[in-house]
Amino acid sequence: MGRLLYDLGRLDEKARRANEKGSNNAGKSSFSWAWGLDGTLEERTRGVTMDIALQVLSTPHRQITVLDAPGHKDFIPNMISGASQADCALLVVDSTVGEFESGFERGGQTREHLLLVRSLGVTQVVVAVNKLDQVQWSQARYNEIVAALKPFLVQSGYQPSKTSFVPVAAYEGVNLLDRKGDKASELNQWYRGPTLVDLLDKLEPPTREISSPLRLPISNVFKGQGQGAAISGRICAGVVQVGEKLRLLPGDESAVVKSIEVDEESVPWAAAGSNATIQLAGIDSANVNIGGVLCPPTDLIPLATSFLARIIVFDVEVPITAGSSIELYHHSRDVPATATKLLATLDRATGQVVKKNPRVLPKGTSAEIQISLRSTSISGAPSNVRPIPLEPFSANKDMGRVLIRRGGETIAAGIVLEVVN
Repeated sequence: MGRLLYDLGRLDEKARRANEKGSNNAGKSSFSWAWGLDGTLEERTRGVTMDIALQVLSTPHRQITVLDAPGHKDFIPNMISGASQADCALLVVDSTVGEFESGFERGGQTREHLLLVRSLGVTQVVVAVNKLDQVQWSQARYNEIVAALKPFLVQSGYQPSKTSFVPVAAYEGVNLLDRKGDKASELNQWYRGPTLVDLLDKLEPPTREISSPLRLPISNVFKGQGQGAAISGRICAGVVQVGEKLRLLPGDESAVVKSIEVDEESVPWAAAGSNATIQLAGIDSANVNIGGVLCPPTDLIPLATSFLARIIVFDVEVPITAGSSIELYHHSRDVPATATKLLATLDRATGQVVKKNPRVLPKGTSAEIQISLRSTSISGAPSNVRPIPLEPFSANKDMGRVLIRRGGETIAAGIVLEVVN
């Protein structure tokens, strides 16, 4: 991403040189391009992306917001937060021998990331097969990786017509923007297809829920100017405008929109699909939490402590049983929960009930279950379960998707059917 931003003029020469010098001094010279997005000291020291970095780039027909999500399995919660804001996915795989295989074998991050983004509603994916210069521009290696990924993508729910592959060597800048110069000569011997930017330029924006009530899940909170707070997030539905009064749920706080920024430009309003930074007045930043949702006072989002969901169970070794402790992920929020009731298993093709009240949900099962949030108190003292703002999938697709994890792996994903209480 760092190299692409540089080639497209979004990272200037001065910043590039500073990153190159800094990464050399830190003994991580090969990470100099990554420093274009990995901005924190800890990310640079460890050499891994940990948080979501947001950047904007322009192709001839598209203005693209890039959410650079972490690939390391320790930071999957951050990756989910980024993926839940995405319209399309760019998956970068390492073509060097052993590296691709370790990401693609059972429990590997390539598999988990593809399943996660598909479960969060992303249908378009561009796969950049990177570091081909490290395997002598081998066409056979490229074809081998494509052949391994294609059936898995179909199995995960991606349509072949919305999936594309592109060979690149990002560090050398080959086939990101063009294939000119000596470094690209070996690739040009067998590849005549589009560059990465050509494929990004053809991505189709999904239809936006502009006429629905405003839903803005908060993915980041900053100290605002003066007394207020500043937040950022992707607008899931509706329109927000300067001067409007909004409610923040959960809680009973209200705020007025002071200013809106989209793609680093100040705007009077912003609509569904935009990643916006909003200055709020009349609210203390201490009362604004990541995972909260801004909505109109006249059309509040439901708050749930228990809801019914239709889920698909992934490739799990231990089946899901009634009473199983799980972690529930919804946008930038993760909360402890319980699979309280297993209501029915369903036929994956037709959605018809196969069995009522099953005892267990093994891998590959589609099912309807009831999920209830658990208290987060540790001492054993009774404490109220804090509800979370979510909506049935039928009312709002973005606000009605959930992921279920357990013991550090994603075990299921699904949609909210109805809020129970």
